[in-house]
Amino acid sequence: MGLGSRAGISMRMACECWKASTSVLTVPLTLSPRSPVPPEGSAVARLSFPPTSSLLIVLLSSTLVVLIFLLAQSGDNMDTSHTFLYFAYGSNLLKERLQLKNPSATVHCVARLKDYKLVFGNHKGLASDRWHGGVATIEHSPGDEVWGVVWRMNISDLESLDSQENVRLGAYSPVELSVKTKGQELNCRTYIMNSCVYAPPSPQYLKVIVMGAEQNGLPKDYQEKLRAIKTNMYEGPLPMMAELEKARRRAKERTSLCSDA
Repeated sequence: MGLGSRAGISMRMACECWKASTSVLTVPLTLSPRSPVPPEGSAVARLSFPPTSSLLIVLLSSTLVVLIFLLAQSGDNMDTSHTFLYFAYGSNLLKERLQLKNPSATVHCVARLKDYKLVFGNHKGLASDRWHGGVATIEHSPGDEVWGVVWRMNISDLESLDSQENVRLGAYSPVELSVKTKGQELNCRTYIMNSCVYAPPSPQYLKVIVMGAEQNGLPKDYQEKLRAIKTNMYEGPLPMMAELEKARRRAKERTSLCSDA
């Protein structure tokens, strides 16, 4: 749920609480010092409250309104101060792939990185054991562009993301780049391979990238460009693909359960 949605729900709850509190004041106070005591259970007895009780209910309800509003505000501030934006352009385009080790990742938007191009290779020419082929990176190229997904992630997943990109081993370096989306620019963390030796990707790796592009609605012409990339035709087993299939099945089952509820 987005930050604006949570704030809106909180404010609606506050309004309902306020309506409930003010409705107490509209109940006619039919009793007076000289009024006869109405029979127990009668409509007048049910609708009449001593003024002190009404005031107490109003004060408690007003306090609840303020607390709900403050909680909504503090929740929004906590979310933004403990998260970062990550621009994915390779296998992490696919939600199930990224969330294997980074469960906090949520889609922020689709964005475009200008003056860069997508290429495939291996750090110092060492083939990827995970993907059996070249893996994605980006390099500066005036006039080109790379489309990707901006994910909002919790700071607690930063170490895991760096580990996935083999930052400590020196395979990739984290950088901050500006990407464009719907007329605005966002500064995002992303990763660039060091000492890249070009090599084609495996068909399975490319498939994950294409699935991620489809899943997040990247431009059609860019999706076609991805599908046209030449692979190394590797046909052996890839444990990562089996893991991803399990994750996708679990996601479909959760979606099905939610829709049936």
